[in-house]
Amino acid sequence: MCQTLGVTSELYVAPALFQYLLSNRRKLKADISTAFPMLSAEQISKLIPNKEDLNVVKVYTHKGDSVTLYVLHENPIFFEVEKKLYPTVYTLWLFPDLLPVFTTWPAVLQKLAGGADLMLPGVVVPPSGLPGVKQGCLCAVTVVRNKAPVGIGTATMSTAEMLGAGMKGKGLSVFHTYMDQLWAFGDKSSPPTIAPSDPEPAESEEHSEESDGGGGGEEEEEKEPSPSTETASKTLQTTPHCAEPEEKAGEGSEEAEEDGRTLQEQMDELLLQCFLHALKTKVKKSDLPLLTSTFLRNHMFSCCPSGKQLDIKKSSYKKLSKFLKCMQQQRKLIQVKELSKGVESIIEVDWKHREICSFSASEGPVLEEAPVESCRDAEKPYQPPEISTLYSVSTRLLPLFQDAQLKKGAVLTAAEVRTIITNYVKNNELVDEINKNYVTINPILCDSLLDKQEYQEIEKLKWDDLFNRCLTRMQHCHQLLFPGQEPIIRKGHIEPIDITVASRGSNKKGNGASI
Repeated sequence: MCQTLGVTSELYVAPALFQYLLSNRRKLKADISTAFPMLSAEQISKLIPNKEDLNVVKVYTHKGDSVTLYVLHENPIFFEVEKKLYPTVYTLWLFPDLLPVFTTWPAVLQKLAGGADLMLPGVVVPPSGLPGVKQGCLCAVTVVRNKAPVGIGTATMSTAEMLGAGMKGKGLSVFHTYMDQLWAFGDKSSPPTIAPSDPEPAESEEHSEESDGGGGGEEEEEKEPSPSTETASKTLQTTPHCAEPEEKAGEGSEEAEEDGRTLQEQMDELLLQCFLHALKTKVKKSDLPLLTSTFLRNHMFSCCPSGKQLDIKKSSYKKLSKFLKCMQQQRKLIQVKELSKGVESIIEVDWKHREICSFSASEGPVLEEAPVESCRDAEKPYQPPEISTLYSVSTRLLPLFQDAQLKKGAVLTAAEVRTIITNYVKNNELVDEINKNYVTINPILCDSLLDKQEYQEIEKLKWDDLFNRCLTRMQHCHQLLFPGQEPIIRKGHIEPIDITVASRGSNKKGNGASI
């Protein structure tokens, strides 16, 4: 989400995550039908199926506003703010004609995802004209050459007022885009490629986007492009690095790059390069068995060349488990085993294999990077680090993790801790026979999770209480992952940042931040 809802920095997910009952589904379908009457009953049933898990998630923006998400197949499909429903980009990709559409340029998408509104100078007027909308009407945003929406917002004025203003000023107040935090709550898939019905704009028109902006800059008078600026515009259009958002919008088209390889093929080769690099220079025999998630997070990502980003979903494998299975069965490089249910680990590496022995860090084809000269005038978007909370196995809880062959100090995510503890309880048959919401406390759980005064008082714990006690008694850590850099893991909680605005003399406002 962008700044209107204030979810650019982070989402806080409340504990209340529950499956939607059938009666609630009927009400939700009725609300969707009322809000979007153009959807047929069959289309609504496709969005809200009766026999599939539908979850409702309550999140809070950093402003404290409450937002309700409706999640299907791990993707948020609608979100509700102040009792009003809005579709997400995942839904709009299924029904691209659901909302009136305003088209802009690929470079503007980065500004919209950063929190800017859509300015009218950045709107591309198709030959058929702008859609007829009223002030406050919900609209979708697309980029040229692709009909798949990449954002939604409300019109700040009617179509007649936009034209009367000479296409100057703010056009849409944008509050959700592709690549924002709401999109990241889902599977982070890229927009599909949907051919637009209107013909593509001329290159001279495309230059007006580069000069006028459209993602929140100041209004400027339109100027005729000079030959030099028109040439620069063409250079930016043909440079893969500068046109990154456009490539994402059309990556499913499998178009070949200049070297004859598709983006998917390049990502496959980069994935193999990082894999071999990590095995040869990062992983030691003493690290085994090594969780596959830890191998990817702490070793493969750190071996990605600077300026490039490893994304398994853009490869032909799509999942880490599928890639590692190929490395095991076809190349015979590693052995992967599920030491506990749902948790895979690398248990053996053939360091004498020819591919590992012959690999050097400088070898292996990587994704093409555009020349710096052709991108001097283009804005390179800042990519913030991914910050995640981790937990380290402590001495007290070590007996609970021995079945997973983990050592003291092993770093895990909360989901991995939950899986390992669940497997421990089930393997030791500790689920209460009468009420399966409770877990019977055995001597190891007693020593690991209970205080001395509780030894004689507590015989059973609820599942949630069990998991919370485990996480509380583990060493808290957090990880900073910058694109193309080695992950930084630090002990302790993530320190909050408080920002205050205070009035000073002469009615001026000053900002202050404290950690």
